[in-house]
Amino acid sequence: MAVTTLDISMSLDSFIAGPNQTVEEPLGEGGLQLHEWIFGLASWRERHGQSGGVTNADSEVLQESVEATGAVVMGRRMFSGGEGPWENDPVAGGWWGEEPPFGVPVFVLTHHARQPVELQGETAFTFVSEGVEAALEQARAAAGDRNVAVAGGANVVQQFLAARLLDEIQIHLVPVLLGGGVRLFGPGDEQPALELTRVIDSPTVTHLRYRVAN
Repeated sequence: MAVTTLDISMSLDSFIAGPNQTVEEPLGEGGLQLHEWIFGLASWRERHGQSGGVTNADSEVLQESVEATGAVVMGRRMFSGGEGPWENDPVAGGWWGEEPPFGVPVFVLTHHARQPVELQGETAFTFVSEGVEAALEQARAAAGDRNVAVAGGANVVQQFLAARLLDEIQIHLVPVLLGGGVRLFGPGDEQPALELTRVIDSPTVTHLRYRVAN
């Protein structure tokens, strides 16, 4: 059965982005360290039009997620790093150029309406201004019997958690300490009940999969 999933890298001190996020440094100070485990994987490189790479347990975890995903939901900040009217956004076309790596429909949460954008590689961006529930409804319709992946950024993830709209969370726990930034689970929030269903360990990252009891 199709589920709504979250795959996210997190530091040992529970941050999913570093402090002081900007358009120039969207992952915050030191935040790129959270994703270095993925850049050399064959499955990641193939999606980004690159050859070579390592095939190992980490690569298999990533490939498994890619094959299961039929649509993606993300926030405006993940799409472009900007805010406000689109005509003022310096990266209004998104970070990925003319051929994004998704290969499935992507639904972008925004406060500013915009017409859909279709690009190469079977990626189409639809901009949703009615909130996370509306974005998820559209994504589910587009995904069919495949999963809907929530891609971030942090604010969107926290909205999905607060609304109890996630079925599964896979945390890629990276052995770094950021010392500050954006947390996945904020202090004082009503936290979801999580059931650990799988652990896959490697020298650079530990993959922890949880079922969310909504």
